Amino acid sequence: MNESIKDQSKAETETRHSHEIIHPEGWLATKGYSAGILAQSGRQLFIAGQIGWNTQQVFESDVFLDQFAQALDNVVAVLKQGGGQITDLTEMTIYVTDLDAYRNAGKALGSIWKDKIGRHYPAMALVGVAGLVEPRAKVEIQARAVISQ
Repeated sequence: MNESIKDQSKAETETRHSHEIIHPEGWLATKGYSAGILAQSGRQLFIAGQIGWNTQQVFESDVFLDQFAQALDNVVAVLKQGGGQITDLTEMTIYVTDLDAYRNAGKALGSIWKDKIGRHYPAMALVGVAGLVEPRAKVEIQARAVISQ
């Protein structure tokens, strides 16, 4: 298929599906996924699983709580880049590699949540997993938001 046909086909797909890729300024290019997809119909933002590394894809800590805080920061960065605010978050799935670390974190997790998200609590699920794609990752948070018009 020649390049102009590929470009036309890609443009038709993007128009038909009306999706916008969300990638916060200053972040390195992602490999194999988008940081976020904004569906124009209904202004739904689908936030890819965010892990506890910084904007340069570097882990600054191997401590579960530090990675949880950074993963929440990353979710919020994608949300804001997509034009949303904390109260637009509608759903989150949190994957952790150590359920005991999560269970034992109690008040510290609550404090991090209130600092990053406030008193907004979207529908959530927590899932214990054997591992994540990035070997040093201890937590991954996937989210959805419906952004007000």
